[in-house]
Amino acid sequence: MLCARACLRAWGPAGAARPLLTPRALPLTARCAPLVRPLLTTPRAAPLHSQMRQLLKRGTFTLMRYTSANSAPQKTSKAVGYWLLSCSGMVFVAVILGGVTRLTESGLSMVTWKLLGERLPKTEEQWQEEFEKYQQYPEYKLKNKEMTLSEFKWIWWMEYGHRMWGRCIGAVVLLPAIFFWARGYLNKGMKVRTLAYCTLVGAQGLMGWYMVKSGLEDRFQGPSDVPRVSQYRLAAHLSLAFILYSVLLAGALKVFRAPPMNAAYNFTLSKVPELKSMTILAHTAKTMVFLTAVSGAFVAGLDAGLVYNSFPKMADRWIPDDILAMAPTLKNFTENPTTVQFDHRILGTLTLTAISALWIISRKKTLPPQARLAVNALGTMAWLQVALGISTLLMYVPTHLAASHQSGSLILLSLAVWLTHEMKLLRLVPK
Repeated sequence: MLCARACLRAWGPAGAARPLLTPRALPLTARCAPLVRPLLTTPRAAPLHSQMRQLLKRGTFTLMRYTSANSAPQKTSKAVGYWLLSCSGMVFVAVILGGVTRLTESGLSMVTWKLLGERLPKTEEQWQEEFEKYQQYPEYKLKNKEMTLSEFKWIWWMEYGHRMWGRCIGAVVLLPAIFFWARGYLNKGMKVRTLAYCTLVGAQGLMGWYMVKSGLEDRFQGPSDVPRVSQYRLAAHLSLAFILYSVLLAGALKVFRAPPMNAAYNFTLSKVPELKSMTILAHTAKTMVFLTAVSGAFVAGLDAGLVYNSFPKMADRWIPDDILAMAPTLKNFTENPTTVQFDHRILGTLTLTAISALWIISRKKTLPPQARLAVNALGTMAWLQVALGISTLLMYVPTHLAASHQSGSLILLSLAVWLTHEMKLLRLVPK
């Protein structure tokens, strides 16, 4: 009864609302409710029955509303964060599958494209029909005339797996996005980012088919030509994948590594002179990792990794004779295999230098454990990535090493995104 009277004093006579029932008073109501409810069924509680019923009804409602307003966004953020992290993981796998598909020269085995997926051959007649479609295009006519049906099935399954995985990514991005949007799980900023995610996924799928079409066109003139997709479209396809992966990962980091909440609930970026050099180098390293990966797409598109398989010199020369053999000069940077490989070497070296300098500078700074771990991991991965690249080159681009090298570039980009996020947290101060 003392609990009941305390609740009544907080709520007021006859259930009249008072300003006394603030969020601070609500825990008292919550503690009283289990003790008061049994009293409502006893005859002695009759005089208080009406007032207490209103108290419990209103008090419980107010408590639930207060609790949901503070705890629901946290749960929602975690759900959205796990969704974004899952999507970024699937994009990571898609990049690996795409690299293996390119290295095994399986990308041109499927000569049609449908939004929801191509028909899966089930009988030998259907497989033969699919093989006959492939035989009408340049890759078979100029390169694979001796291919058997069983060999064709293997490269077809490689491309089919890559495409279907891409469609799964589209579903995993789009369907939860609709659910979260409809249920109010997304704030204004996340809604804008979600629209960007969906747009990038759609653009990535269309660019994939646009890239494959370039290898199916009748633009290969003689037996010496090697049917392949356009290196420009391959670079665009890979760049979109890296951008999509980066923004998904950054979105997940915004959820799981958000700034600590306090009474202000508002933060602003503040210039910290001691962190200026590290911040600039961290963003520079992230940009250079991306540009080096894009240059790697041109290397893959032109098979430039098979031109000069020595390091650090290229055929006993620091600068080979045919580096600018094409006219006009600018054409060499995207169409001359020698120049493309040379550029990739230079970009890789500059990226390693920037990350190493970043690590050295970080040793003189006082950093929290997460930022320290990020910069150490980035520095270690940079050296491992360079070692993988050199090994791939010296061993004439074996599939397993080349796929590892491409995966390493994505891991390196992940660590750079993580570090820049940690640097941003160090510059956040309450308003």
